[in-house]
Amino acid sequence: MEKYIYAAIGAGIGFFIALIIYLIQRNSAFRTIAHAKSIAEEIKSNAKTDAESAKKAALIEARDEWFKQKRIMEEEIKERQKELRIQEKKYNERLGSLDKRLDSLDKKENNLSEQERKLKTREEELTAKLADTEAVLQDQKSKLVEIAGISRDEALQRLRDELLNQARSIAANDAKLTIEQLKLDANKKAGEILSTAIQRMAVDHVSETTVSVVSLPSDEMKGRIIGREGRNIRTFEKASGVDLIIDDTPEAVVLSCFDPVRREIARLALEKLISDGRIHPGRIEEVIAKTTKEMDETLIKIGEKAVLETNIHNISPNLIKVLGRLNYRTSYGQNVLQHSIEAAWICGILAAELKLDQELARRAGLLHDIGKAVDHEFDGTHAIIGANLARKNGEGKIIVNAIEAHHEEVDALSVYGALVQASDAISGARPGARREMLETYMQRLAKLEEIANSVEGVNKSYAIQAGRELRIIVEPSQVEDAQTPLLATEIAAQIEKEVQYPGQIKVTVIRETRQIAMAK
Repeated sequence: MEKYIYAAIGAGIGFFIALIIYLIQRNSAFRTIAHAKSIAEEIKSNAKTDAESAKKAALIEARDEWFKQKRIMEEEIKERQKELRIQEKKYNERLGSLDKRLDSLDKKENNLSEQERKLKTREEELTAKLADTEAVLQDQKSKLVEIAGISRDEALQRLRDELLNQARSIAANDAKLTIEQLKLDANKKAGEILSTAIQRMAVDHVSETTVSVVSLPSDEMKGRIIGREGRNIRTFEKASGVDLIIDDTPEAVVLSCFDPVRREIARLALEKLISDGRIHPGRIEEVIAKTTKEMDETLIKIGEKAVLETNIHNISPNLIKVLGRLNYRTSYGQNVLQHSIEAAWICGILAAELKLDQELARRAGLLHDIGKAVDHEFDGTHAIIGANLARKNGEGKIIVNAIEAHHEEVDALSVYGALVQASDAISGARPGARREMLETYMQRLAKLEEIANSVEGVNKSYAIQAGRELRIIVEPSQVEDAQTPLLATEIAAQIEKEVQYPGQIKVTVIRETRQIAMAK
């Protein structure tokens, strides 16, 4: 029984202890909740305070930004207003100027109308006077015909002849005075004379020589060059780009090609093969390749020598090599490279006389025919091809224009273009410069003398200096001294019109009076 009593007491004590613990925990929970509510209220109050502070700061910042933008806009508006005032002022000024011009135009229009009216009245008066004058002239002509006893046409013919003789005499005197004045002013007028008077276009031409002949030690070598079933000659022609012609010509073969450099390479290579004796496809290709490389070096050396000889600097290596190719190009039997060097020096001399840049002139003269080295590779004339080549290799506008204008295919934009035209004609037209058919040459000389002999008053004429000068002897009883300048000018103009010739022809008129008396 006690056991149960103790158990009940223990249970009661445990319940009481549990109740006490529950009450303690309950009070602690209430205190925690109250503390949490206090903290929450404090956080809420702080957040509200911070939000209001941030709101106020944002409002202040936005207001400052608004004021700043307002000031910027006001300054921009002021600047725009200032510009508008300036534009308005200019507009007003232009409007005033236009008003003045309109007033002036109105006045001019009124003046022109008045002048037109006066001129019309004057024209009517002159027309009436002209009619009266014509009537008087007709009356006077009729009276003159009656008095003179000749017809009107005969009188006009006599008057025309007399006036023509007077005009020729006056023109001859004026020409003589003009020539003398030009001689006195030669130094001052040298620039104009040399740049305009001595220009003359040299005729276009192509290479006359397109074949080379290679001598053989014996006719047996022809068979070795041809090879078994023609393989050697086919390999040679394919590798060199040159036609190899083997015909009945004893101990010789002919190389034919429009490109003189390729033809020269083939000639040198063939001579090496003949000298070496080993002629087969592999050896042929090897020798031609080696000769081509040697030719490139030779072209550069020839071009450098030409540049050094003419004292020209800073020319592109490509142009130097192309200059070397001109050494193997001929025109009317004249070596084009030598012609270019000669033209360069002539250009330099003319430039020195005109007080111009001599090196620039020599440069233009040296490069003027450079297009002939590659004219078989491009379409167009050698002048245009040369100008494009010079332009691509860094030459200036003056040089390019001088090259493309030296045959007057385009207008010369500087005096250097005129100098190149003159030097090209002088170099090509000098005696011995170019070959010419004898028949054509003789026909031209005969034509010159025929033109001179057809003029009234000419006694004899002689074409001398290889056709560069026409010397004319006149009858002193028919031609006066004052008429000789006009006679020379007329004959020169007739030659220019009827004769085709390179360069220029000097016309010299000689009048000589000899008085003879016999002493007995």
